[in-house]
Amino acid sequence: MANFGDIQVKELNKRASGQAFEVILRPSTPDAKVEFPLSPAKKKETSLDGIKKRLEAAEERRRSHEAEVLKHLAEKREHEKEVLQKAFEESCNFSKSAQEKLEKKMEANKENRTARMAALNEKFKEKDKKLEEVRKNKEAMKEMEN
Repeated sequence: MANFGDIQVKELNKRASGQAFEVILRPSTPDAKVEFPLSPAKKKETSLDGIKKRLEAAEERRRSHEAEVLKHLAEKREHEKEVLQKAFEESCNFSKSAQEKLEKKMEANKENRTARMAALNEKFKEKDKKLEEVRKNKEAMKEMEN
């Protein structure tokens, strides 16, 4: 055992894993009291007014929190409405665009068909003219032979 002023060190039995010591702190003076709080610190006495104030403050915090939550929900709903509106508009725009493309394609097909039909009619007219000419020539030849 060793004494170092206010500290007393007591060596405990030695072990294979190492040594163990017990350190004891002494009061600075022999008549100094060592105070250990045996009970929790005393709370302030609460009055009816103090309780009412705390309840009102708690109610105000609750209302404030509720208002924040409602505000957040309202913002969320507004955002959802905006997203749905945007999606609806994009859907409408896509439908209009697809309709316009289809109409243009159909118009182009109609024009191409009309042009092909006109070309075929022209070709048939030319053939008819040639056939008529050949017939006339044949009849003229027959008349000459007669």
